[in-house]
Amino acid sequence: MLRSLDHLTDPAIAAESRPDRPMQLITAGGKRVSDPVLDPWVDDVDEAQMARLYEDLVVVRRIDREATALQRQGELGLWPPLLGQEAAQIGSARALRSDDFVFTSFRENAVAYCRGVSIPELLPVWRGTAPSGWNPYDVGMATPAVIIGAQTLHATGYALGCSIDGVDSVAVTYFGDGATSQGDVNEAMVFAASLHVPVVFFCQNNQWAISEPVGLQATRPIAERAPAFGIPSLRVDGNDVLAVMAATRIALDRARSGGGPTFIEAVTYRMGPHTTSDDPTRYVDPAERERWAAKDPIDRVEKYLDSRGLFTEELRASTERAADAAAAELRRACLALPQPEPLTVFDHVYVEPHSWIERQKSQYAAYLAMYEGEAE
Repeated sequence: MLRSLDHLTDPAIAAESRPDRPMQLITAGGKRVSDPVLDPWVDDVDEAQMARLYEDLVVVRRIDREATALQRQGELGLWPPLLGQEAAQIGSARALRSDDFVFTSFRENAVAYCRGVSIPELLPVWRGTAPSGWNPYDVGMATPAVIIGAQTLHATGYALGCSIDGVDSVAVTYFGDGATSQGDVNEAMVFAASLHVPVVFFCQNNQWAISEPVGLQATRPIAERAPAFGIPSLRVDGNDVLAVMAATRIALDRARSGGGPTFIEAVTYRMGPHTTSDDPTRYVDPAERERWAAKDPIDRVEKYLDSRGLFTEELRASTERAADAAAAELRRACLALPQPEPLTVFDHVYVEPHSWIERQKSQYAAYLAMYEGEAE
């Protein structure tokens, strides 16, 4: 539902108050339900588009599983799994225009996939062969921000630039429920509301900030925080790809038409670890995981398509082929990444030469020279 201070609410998208029930269009059982706020925003999504969304969901999950396996095999230093959060990322990313700009945390590999980041470009930073994987301006998406919440400030600044330039592009920033307790996120919302900039704050509430459950930091739905800053908010079922798309379209339209920022809370669940260095079995009740497994975002779209006679053998087979091809490409690309020369770690730290960096580089070169010839 959309929440806002009365004088800030756009009556065209205002919704009835449903504070504890996320908005939904496809149930966990695959049934299409009506929502008067969301329905008009996805009227154009036909059967072919739903099949493409299904393929997106399956392919990115396969990419995620393959990358996790590569890390377990010692081929990647780290990987941040998105298992269970595919619908939140794909539904929102597929609502964007090419001239919008995205600022994410480190888990939004599905968003990167939808923005046109190639599969090989997902890997260098996690294999440790490069500080980033792609040119942000080629795809309209910044490389991942590991500092929790910092990207919300970057997005707000970019959105201010859009306002100054007089364009209707929108900045979208993704973060987790844990980040909402960070100062950066709250400061970004203060600036965004005060300057009335075209930015969408997209919170993936996956229920866990590493090992801390969301209930320890939020006694009320996170979406209720934004209106205190003067920012309308929507709370949506983050495992429902269609509902997420509709909510994101609402927020984007509001931003483009001069309505300012919107906050979206996508209620989802992190089925795997925070990163591959984490062990969630130490703090997650298996029964809780099972309850969320029944709300799986891929299963519900499959059931939805099947109920309409659209989940054909052809669709299943073509989707499986696409997922297999993506996984194979990921593995090939990972194993083919060249080992960088040690001294290149100092390259591109600053745009201009910097004496402090040059001194470190010189010292490191002297250290490496001590071992020259030992391997022979």
